[in-house]
Amino acid sequence: MEVRGYATAAEWVYGQAVNRIGHCHPDAILSLAEVRQVHHTALSPVWEVTPHPDATDRETPGNFRQNDIRPFPGGMTPVSWPLVFSEMDTWVEEINKLDAASLSFPESLAEAHCRFEQIHPFLDGNGRTGRLLLNLILVRLGYPPAIIYKRERSRYLDGLRKAERGDTGPLGEMLARAILDNLYRFVIPAIAGPARLVPLSALATPNLKAPALRAAAGRGRLRAVRNASGRWRSSRAWVEEYKASRYDRDRHKRGRKGE
Repeated sequence: MEVRGYATAAEWVYGQAVNRIGHCHPDAILSLAEVRQVHHTALSPVWEVTPHPDATDRETPGNFRQNDIRPFPGGMTPVSWPLVFSEMDTWVEEINKLDAASLSFPESLAEAHCRFEQIHPFLDGNGRTGRLLLNLILVRLGYPPAIIYKRERSRYLDGLRKAERGDTGPLGEMLARAILDNLYRFVIPAIAGPARLVPLSALATPNLKAPALRAAAGRGRLRAVRNASGRWRSSRAWVEEYKASRYDRDRHKRGRKGE
């Protein structure tokens, strides 16, 4: 149920990249109603089966908490519940001031994400909702989403703790790298023609990872161009050519073994 709710909310969030539908002014990035909507969509399926044991009828999915939350391990203390609405109103205002073209955008994004977790506006599901809202902000600003994988959880939480203490650099760097990773893996290959030269990381697949492509380029088996900084670039057409030649070599080796 938890996975279903998250998947439904994520589908709506990522759909905003191509079809903006929501309770938000056309010139705004985000609205308070959309914050509630994302939480409601993500939490409702699991809540119907196992609602939070401490929740009142006014703290269901999509509604702000009306109870205080104890400080978390590491020192983060959520704001007192009577302040949640005004703090979230201010948070949305700050989101709508974000400048996607600024060099400090990753740090500003990290600061905003950290502030949401500090406010902790809902009784449950704040982590999931915060990451979904982070990606809603990104896709509305024209960026690919930043996916935080399970293996990166400890680094992500450490970045949040540092951001709370005023050092947004580590979390900002992590978000920027996650954005670039999705840009190279999904966006560039989707828009680049088969002959267009792109970084090897944009051409990698689960069965043919970037290190293998770099090794093939270094050995001269994959046609590629190396720029002044030492970074290899190739094309989908050249990678397909390399894969075909590799298949022919493997088949030839198997044939010789069978002789």
